[in-house]
Amino acid sequence: MSTPVSFEFYPPKTDEQRAQLRRTASRLRSHAPDYVSVTFGAGGSTLSYTPQTVRELREEHGLDAAPHVSCVGGTRDEIRALLTQYQAMGCRRIVALRGDLPSGMASYGDFRYASELVEFIRHDFDGYFHIEVACYPEMHPQAGDAHADIRHFAAKVNAGADGAITQYFYNPDAYFRFVDEARRHGVAVPIVPGIMPIAQYSQLRRFSELCGAEIPRWIGKRLEAYRDDVESIRAFGAEVVADLCRKLVAGGAPALHFYTLNLAKPTLAVLEHLR
Repeated sequence: MSTPVSFEFYPPKTDEQRAQLRRTASRLRSHAPDYVSVTFGAGGSTLSYTPQTVRELREEHGLDAAPHVSCVGGTRDEIRALLTQYQAMGCRRIVALRGDLPSGMASYGDFRYASELVEFIRHDFDGYFHIEVACYPEMHPQAGDAHADIRHFAAKVNAGADGAITQYFYNPDAYFRFVDEARRHGVAVPIVPGIMPIAQYSQLRRFSELCGAEIPRWIGKRLEAYRDDVESIRAFGAEVVADLCRKLVAGGAPALHFYTLNLAKPTLAVLEHLR
């Protein structure tokens, strides 16, 4: 498949998780990703883990690692120091997010919205970073309505974002309609679909309830019917997600961004179907 791909990882916290990520990064590296991204925990819970993971992926695996930077709970000075650290590592790409306010945290910090963070990065680092932002084809779960959601997305782009990565979805029409609507709002940057391989139904259902991603009824019913048959779930999931990817690419999606959950097999199974 000639379409560019990228992979998302999360920062490991234990020796077992670190070993898992090393194995996954080594296996996925063979697919020559444009870059890999590394998530950032809400309220700075992975403040040290994210830079460490970025450094390891860059130095030990030769991958262009792009850190997620969340503005929730952070001051301008803290975020500037973090970005300066990434600049020193040679990172040229950043995924700029608002992030979620953790329970017990009273203040959002110096930035309330991702658009403010994007504007800050663009201004203080004078165009050094390529800035990706998030968007939601099926609407952000906290958005007031779909019209407000698309306006918030356009505001992030107008603040200086270079591209966008969507929340995952399984209905390609949701992506195409969202892109069309974004274009009508003047958004011209690439909008890359986020792809979630299917490995375990209960986990996927839990994630989807939290982030507002819809699992089409026919997919949910098939997955439920497999019950504990893990191999059948994975085989069916790989076919479904690969078919989604084909439709997205055929419809003009500029690239595919895979949410790996630090596992190689589910993503590799989809990529194998796409060869």
